[in-house]
Amino acid sequence: MASDSPSNPNTESSDLDKGSSRIANFFRMPVGERIAALHQRGLLNSDDVHQLVSANHQLQVNVADKMIENVVGVFGLPMGVALNFLINNRDYVIPLVVEEPSIVAGLSGAARLARLGGGFECEPVTPILIGQVQSVIEGDAKTAMQALIDHKTDILALANSLHPKMVARGGGAVDIEVFHHQAEYDGRQMVVMHLLVDTRDAMGANLVNTMCEGVASLVETLTHGKVFLRILSNLTDRAIARARVRIPIKNLEGKGYSGEQVRDGIVLANDLALADPYRAATHNKGIMNGVDAVALATGNDWRAIEAAAHAYAAQSGRYKALTIWRKDESGALVGEINIPLKVGTVGGSLETNPSVRINHRLLGSPGASELAGIMAVVGLAQNFAALRSLATNGITQNHMNLHARSVASTAGVSEEHFETVVEGLIESGEIKVWKAQEIAKNLARQVVRPETSERESACGKIIMLGEHAVVYGRPAIALPIPLAVEAAVRKEPSNIGNGINVVIPRWGLEQKVSASTPGIAGIMANLIEQMGLNDEHMTIEVFPHVPRAMGLGGSSALAVAIIRALNRTYQLALPEVQINALAFECEQAAHGQASGVDNTVATYGTPLYYQRQGDEPRFETLSLGQPLELVIGMTGKESLTAETVARVRSSWQQYPERYETLFDQIGTLTQSARTALQGGQLQELGELMNLCHGYLNALQLSTPKLEDLVHMARSNGAVGAKLTGGGGGGSMVALCPDSSERVSNAMQAAGYKTLSVTLD
Repeated sequence: MASDSPSNPNTESSDLDKGSSRIANFFRMPVGERIAALHQRGLLNSDDVHQLVSANHQLQVNVADKMIENVVGVFGLPMGVALNFLINNRDYVIPLVVEEPSIVAGLSGAARLARLGGGFECEPVTPILIGQVQSVIEGDAKTAMQALIDHKTDILALANSLHPKMVARGGGAVDIEVFHHQAEYDGRQMVVMHLLVDTRDAMGANLVNTMCEGVASLVETLTHGKVFLRILSNLTDRAIARARVRIPIKNLEGKGYSGEQVRDGIVLANDLALADPYRAATHNKGIMNGVDAVALATGNDWRAIEAAAHAYAAQSGRYKALTIWRKDESGALVGEINIPLKVGTVGGSLETNPSVRINHRLLGSPGASELAGIMAVVGLAQNFAALRSLATNGITQNHMNLHARSVASTAGVSEEHFETVVEGLIESGEIKVWKAQEIAKNLARQVVRPETSERESACGKIIMLGEHAVVYGRPAIALPIPLAVEAAVRKEPSNIGNGINVVIPRWGLEQKVSASTPGIAGIMANLIEQMGLNDEHMTIEVFPHVPRAMGLGGSSALAVAIIRALNRTYQLALPEVQINALAFECEQAAHGQASGVDNTVATYGTPLYYQRQGDEPRFETLSLGQPLELVIGMTGKESLTAETVARVRSSWQQYPERYETLFDQIGTLTQSARTALQGGQLQELGELMNLCHGYLNALQLSTPKLEDLVHMARSNGAVGAKLTGGGGGGSMVALCPDSSERVSNAMQAAGYKTLSVTLD
């Protein structure tokens, strides 16, 4: 790709202030830790965190279908953040949507250098958008133009009458301009009126188009012509964003270059872009790398912004750079950018795309003027990063490093060997997937790994009937999801050991196991202590195959798989009953009031009829009269079992008789379902599932998405469909004899994820 792209600088910092844009080792953190770090600094709220962790922020197909025509899917791009930005003495974390890795790294590095000299400055941007009304005339152009000017007050009043709410917000049509043009081929005379509209925080395209349509008849009358085009202009040169940065030369030193050499190289590169349009095109493309990434992240029209920027760059009659870099009296490097940026912070995709809403909150919910200034700063920072690379070790070397990293990732190189493989690719000059795999294979042969256990596994679960009521002593029917979680334990040599660590690559989790750590690591610490292994040095690797917090027993399966892996590695000879008991304690720690059904299915991996009597669980294995074809539909919203269990308990304590009756009804349905299940009476079983879902809905455990999935399943041939597990989100299960593919396809087409399971 021939474009300006910067190097990959270290963005380390020790600044932990709330709201700070400097976060130490951010680029080395797993995704989950990055989200947690932004939350800790108040840049993301709890709902943002939930959506990002669960991937519920992504645009769903059913929503996309309402945005454009002929939708067949949703196209994804990486969403990241640039750190270290200090703009007008305020910290910003900048959201970016872009596929080129050098852009994010380069922006963070440029911002880090800039803040050493006081950061960036930008000016407020006037949110003026221009609408054009073209009148073709046969008479005198000057007379027509003067008529428009003389009736400016009438034109503005008519335009503003069409959008009184915008006027009430301090915006609206504020002025007109008139121009005379002559058609190139037939010489026809055109008088073009520009309607200048202050659109406040809206991008304003539809608003301005409506105003132009509304005043067209009046323009025709005044000019004695015929109006043709009446539409906005994307050359938004009345909304110019201006940003500036000053970098002392001592802060430019590095990579074997003095500060003066770097400064002079940047100035010379910019001088060429001011003189030569061939260089200017690549120079400005580098600027737009940053601007477009913010525009996409914030739901703005990057195509309009691109058109305006390039048209503005050519306004003098020669296409040239949008930036100026020079040295000031003290010898420091000074950079400035002037760029048209008409953006919006209300309406449009901001209302429909959850990712866009999160990104606006990440920026502090700026108004349109502030956002335009931020985008100008990002363009200037991206330009600096690219020019600095060109002035030092050149863009090719940086691209080679980034390309090698991309190839190593595509080749599936493990984290352990990743950096070594990248170095080997660059040294060999063969930056190819096959070469990365060859280097990784050779490394694996050379390494003698510590003693490692084979993977142990555990089942997830589907509650066919009886959830929540089972906590209050009624029965439940639970079915296994095979191979839901795998785990392995690797002993670490005591002389180089580093305690106990748990790693879950799929969840981006890598933590030291400690009783003081909340969540999985803390629960594991208590478990390992009970097993007498807390003085060992080990790494616990977990490989989940079902999504977490979807009501599919993932936490119990995780606990059982880890206990089994520890049991095997340390030869503890624990019987299944003890493994089940230890897993139940983990469930209690995670959910507060666990029934025990999840861990029992995870341990024994067979269909169960389960009931607790006092503190003792009783269960029997169920044989299936016919194979069960099941489709699990996932809402994408995490189901926090502890919360739903606590909510039901609170209601039960307030209205015990009412809720005991509901639990009795669910229990009766479950007993009937056992008979239907064992007798292969699938229609009867489906009807019982449907009834059970009604009672669970009465317990206020369903959600609109669960109801959508249940309806979708039944209307596509499922004989029974209900929520499964804790509710409040999570998943539902559908019984689909001969219709599982149709049900699954319908759910996926609506933007939901599914899992098909056949049990026999």
